[in-house]
Amino acid sequence: MDNFSSYQELIRPTWAPPAWIFGPVWSVLYILIAISFGKVFLMLWQKQITLIVALPFILNLIFNFSFTWIQFGLKNNILASVDILLVLATLIWAMFSIWPKARWIALINIPYLFWVSFATILQLTITFLNK
Repeated sequence: MDNFSSYQELIRPTWAPPAWIFGPVWSVLYILIAISFGKVFLMLWQKQITLIVALPFILNLIFNFSFTWIQFGLKNNILASVDILLVLATLIWAMFSIWPKARWIALINIPYLFWVSFATILQLTITFLNK
């Protein structure tokens, strides 16, 4: 079963976006993530920042990429809720950690922050509705 079918089977709030919107939104966000996170990893490699500054970016990618598998592979709403909270927390941490070194990286991630904030509320609501 594909992600679209799995999403359609969930009880969702009336304000939940249609499944087709996720692909275009994430396509744009992944471009911003590739540019900004790529720069962070380049800065780490060039020793312009320390591992502790880059750590939330690394963790964010791990949690971000895990979400689809947890939500639609494992079909575990509770674990997906924990995961999306970790995506949000590590993104906020990442934005604060990079701010003193490269403010544009924090700023370019504002759309990602808005979307993850919305996705967190949506996932927590879906988890509640499907318990």
